Parts: sequence; structure tokens; C-alpha cells
Amino acid sequence: MDCCVIGTGYVGLVTGGCLADLGHNVICADSDAGKVEFLSGEGIPIYEADLEDVVKRNLESGNLRFTTDIHEAVATSEFIFITVGTPSDDEGNADLTQVEQVSRDIAAALNGYKVIINKSTVPVGSTKKVQRIIEETLEQYHEFDVVSNPEFLREGTAVVDFMKPSRIVIGSDSQKAVMRLTELYRGLNAPLLVTDPVSAEMVKYASNAFLATKVSFINAIANLCEAVGADVREVSLGMGYDDRIGFEFLRAGPGFGGSCFPKDCRALLAIARANGYHFDLLEGVLEVNREQYERMVEKVDRAVEGLEGKNIGILGLAFKANTDDIRESPAVHIARALIEEGARVRAFDPQAMENARMELEGCEFTSDAYEASESADVLVLLTEWDEFKWLDYNRIKSLMRTPSIVDTRNCLDPAVLRKLGFVYEGVGR
Repeated sequence: MDCCVIGTGYVGLVTGGCLADLGHNVICADSDAGKVEFLSGEGIPIYEADLEDVVKRNLESGNLRFTTDIHEAVATSEFIFITVGTPSDDEGNADLTQVEQVSRDIAAALNGYKVIINKSTVPVGSTKKVQRIIEETLEQYHEFDVVSNPEFLREGTAVVDFMKPSRIVIGSDSQKAVMRLTELYRGLNAPLLVTDPVSAEMVKYASNAFLATKVSFINAIANLCEAVGADVREVSLGMGYDDRIGFEFLRAGPGFGGSCFPKDCRALLAIARANGYHFDLLEGVLEVNREQYERMVEKVDRAVEGLEGKNIGILGLAFKANTDDIRESPAVHIARALIEEGARVRAFDPQAMENARMELEGCEFTSDAYEASESADVLVLLTEWDEFKWLDYNRIKSLMRTPSIVDTRNCLDPAVLRKLGFVYEGVGR
């Protein structure tokens, strides 16, 4: 089947590459000519496990190509995926500027029946809004349907998540569109939920807000564990064995970040306010997350007995392991706060340093974890990269001014480190 994906960010690249892997003919369209040229020949501009191989394989097979000609991409495709960004505005609302522009671009290119799939994370009512914009922009009528089809991709495992989804949600009032989209996804083995567009749009926000709630809940429990002398890792283990709760998202840490949880929680709060509902629970989730960043800074401050003039080594800048994404990264928030408090910060991340250079003025970026440790008064682990677990900590100790570690991800073994002579502090332990 012929597909067009408009937008080549995380969601667009994964969607386009994986649809091509399923055997469909896919054109990924983007207005950024430099990005299109790079994608067509040199690789991909983001780090995402397996994605570069998927893109390269399908470019070579001819199933996938990239273009700046959105008109041609739409005109030659039956399925049109909208995968552009919907960042937060100053009040937390999702900014639909890009979605609206793409809707007008689609209208200008319609030349027959199309299924237009809104895969961007958008507020309730956006499916109807896209439909209305297209109808108002069309110069000559052509039949089309607009469908809500939210994505549930996790950065670091996005390709696996697309090919082996937990569920496929289709929100549409058109049986024809549902049948066509079901046929498109035939190669995927997953539960299929067909519902109305508004409910489908809510599924995405509700899912991310619930997962963010689990993260903030276990972080709040971790803080209480520190107060009473319990170990949050044992507590979360005991909770996770309950099938009603599960183990996912019950790891205490520095707080959640990334391109989805903070933005989607703010957008859901904006939706609630606009409809007269005071969502106090979700307000609390975001407040706990903000406080968690501050608690991590306080831990580092205590470890060095005052941040002014101290040397801080940082391991990890991405918001999570296996990605180079630093959007709303707790690590970046914490590193910036340490710099603002007068600390000298040296940082290393296996993938995210180029992105972090644009966000962390005053930070020195190092070639590896050992260089980040040199003359450090404390070493702060902020992202749970596996390679940080297997460093030579005897060598790390010899390089540091003071053998002190703040492990905000509870990745390391405190007994082993203390035996080596380190002062160790984790979260909720």
C-alpha cells in the first residue's frame, strides 16, 4: 500500500521505516531540505536502537524514500500520516501550528480518496479540527477520512514497539477508513481497539499521565523510605509482584522527562481546565517531579558540603538510556542547577553530548567517564546507561579528589562501592 508520512522526527522516522519493513511503499516528507538530503544518503540524525538499519535497508530496497515535495507525496499515496511536533505553549496547551499547516498542505494535494491518520499527540477534538481545516481549504472536493491513531513508542525501543505493539487504537466514525487502516496494519499481531476519535485522543494522554503518576508515586515513596530507613528497591519489588501493579515504571530516580510525559501531562491539565475540571491529582504528579529535581541537587550539595567552587563529575545527560534525546531531561535540569549554584561541572554521555552542548552553557564535556571523574569532589550518575555499571571504579577513585558518588538511578552496588572506599548515596535507600 502507498503511504506518506509527513514529519521526520522520532515518530515519523520510526513510522515510515517500519511501515516500509512491513512491505508498504512509503514516502517520508519534510520541509527541511537539509534533513531530507541527509536522510536520503548519510544516515539518520537521531540515535534510536535498530532504526538506522531499518531505514538503510528500506532505502536500498526502494520501499522508502524521502522528499521535500509534500504535494507529490500526498498525491501519490492513499494513507497520509501526520507526525509533526505538538510542543507545549506557555500555558501548557499543545501547540497545533504544525498540524494545522500540514492539514492545509494535504488539502492542496488531495486528488482522490485518502485516509489521513493523525499520529501526532494532539488534544481532544483535533481529529475534527484537521477535518474542518481540510474541508475549508479544499478547492475541489475529494473524499477523505481523518482518523486518530495514537502512537505508543518508547524512545530506545521504538522499532520493537512499532513492530510488536501492545495495542493498536483507531479512532474513527468511518467504517471505510477503519477497514483500510486495519488492512494496512495486517502484518502486526496486536489487540485492535476501534473507538470514536475523541476517546482515541484521550487514550494517549491518559496512558502517559498514568505512567507519569507511577513514576512520581514511587519517587515520593523513595523519599519516605529515606526518612524511615527503608530501601525503595525492596519496596518496589514487593509492590511489583502484585499483578494489579506490575514492575514497570516503579524505579525511583531523579524524576521523569523526555518529549512525552511532561508535555502530555501539561496538555491534559490544560484540557481539564478548559472543560471546568480541576485535576488536582495530575497537578501533584508534576509538583512531585519538580521537587525530585531539587532533591537531587540537594543530595549533591550535601555530599560536597556546599556547591560553590566544587568540581562535579556527571555521568549521563539523556533523559533515559539508549537515546540521545535531552528534551526535558532531568539530567540537564540538574546539571544546569549545579552550574547556577557555582559548581564546576564536567559531563559525559555516550550519545547525548552534542545535543546537550546547546543547552548547558558553562558545562565542560569530556571524552569518557574517566575524564569526567578527574579531580571531582563527587561523581553524579544521572542516566542509567549500562556502560556506567561496568566502569573500573578503582580507577575512578584514583582520579577523584574525593571518593563520593550520588547514584540518582540506583544503578550501582552500594556495598561494592563502599568496600572500595566510596561514600555512596542513592535514592530511597
